[in-house]
Amino acid sequence: MPPPRAPRRPARPAWTGRNYGLLTAAAVVTGLGSSGALVAAAFAVLEAGGSGTDVGLVAAARTVPLVLFLLVGGAVADRLPRHRVMVAANLLNCLSQGAFGLLVLTGEPGLWQMMLLSALGGTGHAFFAPAAEGMLLSSVTGEQAGRAFAFFRMGVNGANIGGAALGGVLVAAAGPGWVLVLDGAAFAVAAALRAFLDLRGMPQRAPGRGLVSDLREGWREVSARPWLWSVVLQFAVVNAVIGAAEAVYGPLVAEEHLGGARPWGLALAALGAGTVLGALLMTRWKPRRLLLTGALSVFVLALPSAALAVPVSAPALSAVMFVTGISIEVFGVTWMTALHQEIPEEKLSRVSSYDMFGSVAMVPVAVALAGPVAGVFGRSAALWGCSALIVLLTAAVLTVPDVRRLTRREHGGHGPPADVLAGPAAGPVPAVPGPVPRSGAGDRGESGETGGTGKAGERGSR
Repeated sequence: MPPPRAPRRPARPAWTGRNYGLLTAAAVVTGLGSSGALVAAAFAVLEAGGSGTDVGLVAAARTVPLVLFLLVGGAVADRLPRHRVMVAANLLNCLSQGAFGLLVLTGEPGLWQMMLLSALGGTGHAFFAPAAEGMLLSSVTGEQAGRAFAFFRMGVNGANIGGAALGGVLVAAAGPGWVLVLDGAAFAVAAALRAFLDLRGMPQRAPGRGLVSDLREGWREVSARPWLWSVVLQFAVVNAVIGAAEAVYGPLVAEEHLGGARPWGLALAALGAGTVLGALLMTRWKPRRLLLTGALSVFVLALPSAALAVPVSAPALSAVMFVTGISIEVFGVTWMTALHQEIPEEKLSRVSSYDMFGSVAMVPVAVALAGPVAGVFGRSAALWGCSALIVLLTAAVLTVPDVRRLTRREHGGHGPPADVLAGPAAGPVPAVPGPVPRSGAGDRGESGETGGTGKAGERGSR
């Protein structure tokens, strides 16, 4: 009599389905390419004879269409098949980055040409990001959603760190043009992967009544949930002051007090390493009070500005940035899990677009005003002000009852539980303290393909 066979262990966790795997692989590929392209674009402008102001203009040319078209992109992504929107946006980014690279390789590119190509890339990303977040949130079901989002963010953050390091090496060895061409090729690979997404098991979405109507419906979903709009408003300011501290004040403090670019680069690397560890932590930890946990972690984001205001030593700054990176991921995973749990699937992209719009809209203004504010009040006072704003706004968000009470459900679906869906559709989804009856079942730079949240520096991938 043959011995009984041991039960076959599954090759991979049940939550890592086909779509999740393709989305994660594509995000890692574009994360590697895009992080290097950030370095390459700046050096391409400088090698063409541009100034620091010109570098800022090229970066702004990408940000402006991103802000202008994000809400439209969210409505489009909820009207059309999301994977088609993602593929089309990836192909536009492939063409714009490839053309940028070829322009650099074949001659001296004009500033207006680089700005135009950057603007095309920003337009593509405005349509891509809401579709990507909606698709990622829809690809995960069950109580392991938080773990799935944590693994996704861990892969993306690792790709961003490795891509930035590899990009710097390649720019030095081969020049920025080749790095930009490789980024275009990465978008082509990502488009091919996303073309194989399987929508047969996805919920069918009814056609909308028009673009404006869809935008209004998305706004109603946001405004009906105090926990949602309060956090979006909070991060409109939090991301803005973090952007000013990281892009303007940090390099200046490093140059004058820490020894130059190298210690600042190490501090940013420590931040990236912290995000990877934070994502790894969230694969194991499933906090019951989702938004309360996430909101408390945001207090830590005030530490880098305070450390720069002192200023502390370079090793101490790196330690602060490492802890901050962990906190970013604690918030990011809890936020994505809350969106996945509370927002109806057919409205995810529109809600995500309002979330992302709030996260990026004030960043260019804050970065532009950082210098004048420091000139009036002093750099140290401006940095202390950044920290104070983060602390005060986070404390204000904690006064919202739904933020303190929203509880993780075990059924893991989209929107309210079945007993809530059976009632009136109008009004906010109740955030019930304590366990919910088992009735069945959300990234900073060029980052943000995300599936990532629009929050805490927004370090997703495209």
